[in-house]
Amino acid sequence: MANKKVNVGLIGLNGMGKGHLHDLQEMDTVVLAGVCDIVKEYADAVASACNTRAYYDYREMLDRAGLDAVIIAVPHYDHPQIAIDAFERGIHVMTEKPIAVHVNDAKRMIEAYDRAKQLAPELQFGIMFQERTFPYYRKIKEILDSGELGRLTRATWIHTEWFRSQAYYDSGDWRATWAGEGGGILTNQCPHTLDMYQWLLGVPARITGHAHIGKYHDIEVEDEVTAYFEHENGMIGHLIVTTAELPGTNRLEIIGENGKLVYEDHKLVLHKNKMSMLQYSRETSERFGNMGQEQIEIAVDTETPVGHHVVSEKFFERIRTGQGELIAEGTEGIRSLTIANGIMLSSFQKRTVDVPIDGDAFEAKLQELIRTSRYVKKAAVIPPIHEDFSKSFGTKL
Repeated sequence: MANKKVNVGLIGLNGMGKGHLHDLQEMDTVVLAGVCDIVKEYADAVASACNTRAYYDYREMLDRAGLDAVIIAVPHYDHPQIAIDAFERGIHVMTEKPIAVHVNDAKRMIEAYDRAKQLAPELQFGIMFQERTFPYYRKIKEILDSGELGRLTRATWIHTEWFRSQAYYDSGDWRATWAGEGGGILTNQCPHTLDMYQWLLGVPARITGHAHIGKYHDIEVEDEVTAYFEHENGMIGHLIVTTAELPGTNRLEIIGENGKLVYEDHKLVLHKNKMSMLQYSRETSERFGNMGQEQIEIAVDTETPVGHHVVSEKFFERIRTGQGELIAEGTEGIRSLTIANGIMLSSFQKRTVDVPIDGDAFEAKLQELIRTSRYVKKAAVIPPIHEDFSKSFGTKL
C-alpha cells in the first residue's frame, strides 16, 4: 500500500491520546478514520474537531471504521485485550507503554501477534518507546555496541526527573491504584528508563528491589524505588527512581575496563583509560597506582528529529512500504516489563529473584493487592481536553 494513506483509529483520548491526536493531524500519510473513548463527551468533541467518527466501544471501531492500524493510549490493563482483538482482525498495532501490567498478559499479546502473523506476515506491532530516538541515548548505544569500553563492570542510573504532584495522581480515578493502574512509577513513568536500560545493557539475570509504597504521595502504589541488578557477564547495575524529587537528576554512569561513560545535564563524557583497568590491576607493581585517564566530551548531533512522532512515522512507513525498521518492536516491551515486575516481586518477597521471573507469583500478588485494597481514591479531577502534556516528560534529548 505504498501510495495509500493508512487508515488509523485512536483509542483513548485523554493523557497521551492528546499527543497522538496532534501528531496524526500533522501527518500527510495517514487518515484519522475514527476516535474512541469511553467518555462520550471526549469522543464527540474530538471527532467533531477532527471531522471523523466517534466511537465509545473500541470493538465497534475495529469492526466498522475500516482500519489499517490502531494506536492504543488507554490505561495499562486494557492494552493486552485491545491489541489481541486488533491482531485477530489483521489490524496493525501501536501501543503506548507499558506493553502490559504483568508479564503474563504481555506473553498473551505476543502469542496473539505470532498467531496473527501466520495469516498476515506483514502485520506490524510497535510500542511507543520514543526515548530510543533521543540522540544522547543513541550515541551511548553506538559507543557500547562498538566495544570501546571493553568488558562492562557497572552501570548506575539515578533518574529522578519524573516529578509528579498529588494533583497529577488525583487527575484520574484509575491512577496510582492497584486495580486501575497496576503500579506506580515503574508502571507509568519508568518503562522508558527500564527500556533504555535493557536496550543499552540487556536484561539482568538477577534482581533485588526495594519499593516504597506511597512514601511521598497519597497513593497505594510505589513512588520511590531502588534496585540492584546482576548480569550474566558479571556486570552489576543500580537504579534509583522517584516521582518526589525537585530538582530531579538524570545521571547515567557506565563503567567498562577501558573507561567510564557519564551522561548528565545534556553532556556525554568519556573518561578513557590508557589501558584496561583489569589488565593494569593484574600487571602493575604499584599498590595504589592510577594509570591516568583522558577526558573526552563526546559530540552529539542534537538536531535530529526526536519524540513520539518519529516512532509513529516509522510505524506508518513500515505499514505503507514494508521498508525501514521500527524504533521499537512491540514484542520487545516484555523486557522492560520483566525488570519492573522483577523489582516489585523482589520487594514484596524481600529476596533476590531470578530472571525469567515467576509471572504467576507476581500476578497472584497483584490480584491479592487489588482484592485486599482499602484505599479510597479522591474524586478525580478530569483535566481539560486541550491541556499541554509536554511537561509530563523528563529529559528531552
